[in-house]
Amino acid sequence: MVLADPRLVAARERLGGALVKAVVARAQELARSGAISPASVADAAAASLPPTAATLTPVINATGILVHTNLGRAPLSAAAHDAVRAAAGCTDLEFDLPSGKRGRRGAGALDALARAVPAAGAVHVVNNNAAALVLAATALATGREIIVSRGELIEIGDGFRLPDLLQSTGARIREVGTTNRTSFADYQRAICADTAFILKVHPSNYLIEGFTASVSVGELAGLGVLVVGDIGSGLLSPNPVLPEEPDADSWLRAGAGLVTASGDKLLGGPQAGLLLGQPETVTRLARHPLARALRVDKLTLAALEATLAGPAAPVTQALTATVSSIRERAETQAGRLASAGIDCRAVPADAAVGGGGGPGVRLPSAALSLPDQMAPGLRLGAAVRRGDVPAVVGRIEGGRLLLDLRAVAPADDERLAAAVLAAAAPASADGPSSPSPE
Repeated sequence: MVLADPRLVAARERLGGALVKAVVARAQELARSGAISPASVADAAAASLPPTAATLTPVINATGILVHTNLGRAPLSAAAHDAVRAAAGCTDLEFDLPSGKRGRRGAGALDALARAVPAAGAVHVVNNNAAALVLAATALATGREIIVSRGELIEIGDGFRLPDLLQSTGARIREVGTTNRTSFADYQRAICADTAFILKVHPSNYLIEGFTASVSVGELAGLGVLVVGDIGSGLLSPNPVLPEEPDADSWLRAGAGLVTASGDKLLGGPQAGLLLGQPETVTRLARHPLARALRVDKLTLAALEATLAGPAAPVTQALTATVSSIRERAETQAGRLASAGIDCRAVPADAAVGGGGGPGVRLPSAALSLPDQMAPGLRLGAAVRRGDVPAVVGRIEGGRLLLDLRAVAPADDERLAAAVLAAAAPASADGPSSPSPE
């Protein structure tokens, strides 16, 4: 009996019986079709077992987009990985071990966030930045008006638009200015008894250039109305690599009463919505009934704390890497792959921040240039399906596949090279023991 094969018995303990049976059934179909012999069914099934019980596949991001939404945004640091593993079982999430009584939920993560943004009088965390804005609008502006510039009514991706998001809370949007120019007087004229707050949004995924005008947070704070700032990208303090990118600490010091940001972009942590600002405002939001529906779990809190308290996150390392170091890595790997008979060479490239951060900023980089026919095999070839190598996603440019190394951790260079070698192997390596996915 095929399922009695020791490899499949062990796999049932690791992956579950239903998944192993499905793999065996596909191998049996290959035998019925004549693609493999009946005696090879167990071998074929064992060779095509997935590495985990989840369908998510590890990917090396060689696109040159540092924060790639389709690839899960920021990769977690080793410290965050360790913290998530430690928190996977029972943990003191909301329990005070010294006293044996109920404790403050996620105290370590909240304290680390407060230390990272000294200008914040209080902090809170929800499950993403859109949730942070929804919570602010619900708690502060239901039935009232939110003043926002027409040039900042952004679409945040996948068809979701800021006006729709805010209006779903029962708030009304008071648009001021025009797409390219909004003045201080525009905001001033719009303020009325129904004004809940002024929303200042960083248009982090596009640029408006030319004949433009906007109003700073500091100027808006002088109007005597609560200013809520959405920086989106999650930069908590100034970064010299991105001098035009707003950060939470600076906006709070300039007078914003509340700032919202993402945790999984430039901060380099897990998906989370960060709320930072005046104690009375943040406390009001944290105690609102909706906050319970938007709260994060223990794994997010563990990863967030480790990201804030630990060493530089991979996104930060990628952002600050020197182009000379990236070029040297590219030349080393290109030489290795070329010596193995692969059409590969190191070429200069331009990377980008991505994920709604640093719009228009180009980051000098270097890439491995390969034949574009290799792209499918790198994404989902036989070795990837078996879990022998990670999937690798690059970009097609000038008829070549570029694997940009700025977003690739140096520690992953060997894994990337192994994936390229596997993708370049003869088609026979994709033989009958590795059935194609359905």
